[in-house]
Amino acid sequence: MSVERLTLGVQKKGRLADGGFELLKRAGVKLAYGRDQLLRRAENLPLDLMLIRDDDIPSFVATGACDYGIVGENVLHEAKHRSARLSGLEVVLKLGFARCRLKLAAAKDGNIRTIDDLNGRTVATSYPGLTQAYLRERGVEAEMVEMGGSVEVAPKVGVADAICDLVSTGATLEANGLFAFETVFESEAVLIRRSERAEDPVEDTAQLLVQRFEGVIASRQTKYILLNAPTDRIEEVRAVLPGTDAPTVAPVVGREDVVAVHAVCTEEVFWSTLERLKAVGARSILVMPIEKMMA
Repeated sequence: MSVERLTLGVQKKGRLADGGFELLKRAGVKLAYGRDQLLRRAENLPLDLMLIRDDDIPSFVATGACDYGIVGENVLHEAKHRSARLSGLEVVLKLGFARCRLKLAAAKDGNIRTIDDLNGRTVATSYPGLTQAYLRERGVEAEMVEMGGSVEVAPKVGVADAICDLVSTGATLEANGLFAFETVFESEAVLIRRSERAEDPVEDTAQLLVQRFEGVIASRQTKYILLNAPTDRIEEVRAVLPGTDAPTVAPVVGREDVVAVHAVCTEEVFWSTLERLKAVGARSILVMPIEKMMA
């Protein structure tokens, strides 16, 4: 009996594609190599990847050409502003990579300093739907100048008074004499599907994939800490350990005054965390990544 295969839309190249393929790899999906530039087939799951432009992924999922898709949250929301037929798409899971911010920016030496200064002005952007909606919610009326790329040069060449563009480090804005003064939207990669789905034979595979993705995301944020601590300072050590409820405490051979502490920490572990642990008596502190995790 043949099993229905889940079709997952993935960006064919770029930062989102790199993150998507890495996520699939860490989730244990083994992809077969082939000559097809549109489809990649998984060898160990009933799963096919459809490699398409990120802008097309919402439409492919909405029409059923793909069952699920991995897309930037900014692309999803912009697509929803442009087309009512995409309103039935929902975010299943935030994936924790390809993070960026859509920001309003203007010339450093100009007279635009706040969002209110945009009233009656022009704004160049590749995201007119998101930008216009954000401005109108705040009572600002500005004209959108839609651009497909090189948005950051618009003020310099007189195309627009300000811009709204994706920013990661801010280096491109700096190079073009711009400064960001307002965040319109914070984005990351998300897993999407149609919100209204009939009984679907691929849902078992989809839920398995979601469960594995959740495990990968949890393991990224989680660390395993091992340390030795004085027996009489266990509560102090426990108070410092980030995001842990019940560490494992074990005896150390030949020592009654020292115990070994093992803990899974669900919050980020910084150097300052290790320094605080040392200050309350912890020694031989070891922090290790967790490759896989399932609750």
